[in-house]
Amino acid sequence: MRIARFVAQGDPTFGVVELAEDQGSNPETIAVVSGDPLAGPVNYTGERLDLAEVRLVSPVIPRSKVLGIGRNYADHAAERGVEVPGTPLVFFKPNTAVIGPGEPIVYPVETSNLHFEGELAVVIGRICRRVPPERAAEVIFGYTVANDITARDLQASDGQWARAKGFDTFCPLGPWISTHLEPGEAAHLEITTTLNGELRQSGNTADLVHSIPELIAHISGFTTLLPGDVILTGTPSGVGPMNPGDSVSVTISGIGTLTNPVVSEEA
Repeated sequence: MRIARFVAQGDPTFGVVELAEDQGSNPETIAVVSGDPLAGPVNYTGERLDLAEVRLVSPVIPRSKVLGIGRNYADHAAERGVEVPGTPLVFFKPNTAVIGPGEPIVYPVETSNLHFEGELAVVIGRICRRVPPERAAEVIFGYTVANDITARDLQASDGQWARAKGFDTFCPLGPWISTHLEPGEAAHLEITTTLNGELRQSGNTADLVHSIPELIAHISGFTTLLPGDVILTGTPSGVGPMNPGDSVSVTISGIGTLTNPVVSEEA
């Protein structure tokens, strides 16, 4: 199942995305549901809309937090000239950084070296604490695509990553949450990032240094995870700069493609 948030009229609404690949020759639609799937049971309203006629927004606005994992692909650590950490390297991004598909990534005046980082994101579905790895699947609501935008020069100058990764618009998520993937499937997903249509990143979640169950166990060992919390699992090699006027797309097999334009803050 693919859970999306969308705007047709008025406030954002949740729905189940029905793609042509699942329906043969039928058009792509979104079946409207009542309520918030992350907050409790929902029901189909009976209304269906053409997917092309609605505007998708971020499939989740974390009520609490976004947690990123640094250097979780060995090839990315190597390209940055740093060691792979023995335990997961965790950082926080504010929920105000979250935007949805098609929304602009704003290039702040404080940086001159803004990078894309395509990643698999895990969406938590239950309140949980100290989850053992073998039970991690029980607390996962689903998976989505993320772009962990990073001001690389500020990351180097500040000595910690809060500002470099925390600006508004620095956490694109979407286009929807895939709830049908099993943890074993999520461990073998291809990730690609293109900049203006040119391939820049190509990796696979099979190469994660610390697996998704390990990440959930580690993180929930020091902080309570809440429904809607998002874990960014790390980026493969190939990260690089982007500039106003560019378009960056992150694609994960089995989920979909997240595309965002880059605009100047002064525009």
